Amino acid sequence: MNYKEFIGQVQHRLEYAQFGQAVRATRAVLTTLGERLQEGEATDLASPLPMEIDRYLTHAEHGQRFDYQEFLDRVADREGVDRADANYHAQQLLAVVAEVVPAGNLEKIDGQLPEEFDPLFELIETAEG
Repeated sequence: MNYKEFIGQVQHRLEYAQFGQAVRATRAVLTTLGERLQEGEATDLASPLPMEIDRYLTHAEHGQRFDYQEFLDRVADREGVDRADANYHAQQLLAVVAEVVPAGNLEKIDGQLPEEFDPLFELIETAEG
């Protein structure tokens, strides 16, 4: 999947009229996730993604410790949406990422994060059945 296809999927899932809104959501979610992950995990998750997108994960300040509510607050602040939308956008973004990234990479991420981050992976588990 190339950059335009990836952002197009995000745009479709979030029902955004403009491409730029989908880019902003992608950047907000993946940068924040990159901050929460250790550098190696962020790099593993980023490697199959389009180059224009993987940098959101790889250029973040890795290894920060914060809970899921703080994760949502950061996403909401970066994207300019409320916490409920931030949660929905993060779930949708991870579902698009799951279409590109091998399942094992996502399982490692899920395993590294505390249980309170499980809502982030809800749509992926639903899609896998």
